[in-house]
Amino acid sequence: MAFTKLRIWELTDDENDVLNGLLEQLDEKVPRNLYRANIYDGKRATRQVGGVIPPQYQDLALVLGWCAKGVDGLARRCNIERFAWTGGDLDALGMNELQDSNFLLAELAQARTDSLINGVSYLVTTRGEPGEPKVLVQARDALNATGEWNVRSRKLDSFVSVTSRSKSGSNEVTGFVLYLPNMTISAEKDSSGWSVDRSEHTFGVPVDPMVYRPRAGRRMGRSRINRPAISHQEAAIRSMMRLEAHMDIYAIPKMVLLGGSDSMFKNQDGTYKASWQVAMGRIFGIPDNTEDKDAENQRADVKQFAAESPQPHLAQLNALAKLEAREFDLPDQDFALTDMANPTSEGSYVQGRDSLIAEAEGAMSDWSVSVRRRIAAALAMQNGLSAVPESYASIVPEWRNPLYLSKSAQADAGGKQLAAVPWLAETRTGLKLIGLTEQQITEALAEKQRLQGRAVITALANRTQGNANAG
Repeated sequence: MAFTKLRIWELTDDENDVLNGLLEQLDEKVPRNLYRANIYDGKRATRQVGGVIPPQYQDLALVLGWCAKGVDGLARRCNIERFAWTGGDLDALGMNELQDSNFLLAELAQARTDSLINGVSYLVTTRGEPGEPKVLVQARDALNATGEWNVRSRKLDSFVSVTSRSKSGSNEVTGFVLYLPNMTISAEKDSSGWSVDRSEHTFGVPVDPMVYRPRAGRRMGRSRINRPAISHQEAAIRSMMRLEAHMDIYAIPKMVLLGGSDSMFKNQDGTYKASWQVAMGRIFGIPDNTEDKDAENQRADVKQFAAESPQPHLAQLNALAKLEAREFDLPDQDFALTDMANPTSEGSYVQGRDSLIAEAEGAMSDWSVSVRRRIAAALAMQNGLSAVPESYASIVPEWRNPLYLSKSAQADAGGKQLAAVPWLAETRTGLKLIGLTEQQITEALAEKQRLQGRAVITALANRTQGNANAG
């Protein structure tokens, strides 16, 4: 379907041109992005190849979650524990308010998942309306938003977020927010036409893309659900179709009846029995042929052949599972159906996930700049500033280690580092090295401060009592 341009009289010609250019770009990308989103959600039907299997097996709605597992397996390794500001106090800037009012860590997790599905997602920061948080930090996926990336400035020159579409089936845009430098334009369409609202600010285009695996030829990254992964999953679903047909058709022993008649397959009213009744029947009463005693087949003779094993289907499914595991840098046991071994040692467990850990570290590095920019801008907006101070540049996300270590192993490694630098044991960094969570660190330091305060009070009380006794 050809793209239909919008013409909104409340917008200037230049604004209409930018809007339509972005909407056309979004329209071109939606089919591919929707295709991958449906695979992730398990909503895409796999096309059957060949005519050997009856067509009704394609209507079984068989699905596999391999591609979703590949996305989530990486996304769950990339977690932000907290934000840190070297030389500054985030609490004084209202970081807790920003996190709580926006469900910030959950919002950032959604942006990371969308980035892995479509290659890119977007973080938008705007001031809230009455009744909303002071500042909104919102994740937008590539199905409903797109922008124009400036390679030289490393920023977006423009961005559009579609907020509503027609429910009549035409999928026509009926609501959007257009972000231009220092200008945000919101528009909604109703029965009377378009209503447009403009809002000026001083934060440029308040959007940053979260890109997964960008490269010079694809600045907006690539999806983790790539073509090889899709191919393996669809081949596996076809294998499951064949397995279902096998269980219905080939798993029942084959029998050849010699000398019988079709009357044994009919009901009393002369109609044929259902196929499942014939297949599931265990005893057939077949009368002898008494009319012709010299007939060669005076008594019916049944020959039985063993049922065919489903093993070839399972073997193919297992091979495809291993191919999918290689594609997503996950261990075989996360996908494979057979060949399951006893639990491996911790060293083997870690070694089997080296590629996944490296992928997680690369993804976190790609996302960090965009997250840092948006959080700094959000804090500036929340504190009523007109621009992001230079000192905010040191506000960074602290990512959790993508390598899962046991508490004992982490404490052992941290203890060795603290032995080399003993004074670190008195700091948050040192307590983090031995595996304490952020909450445990805060509680431990607060408890230490309370104990030190009690010791000071006790010492002062003892000194006062000693002076009184001396006098």
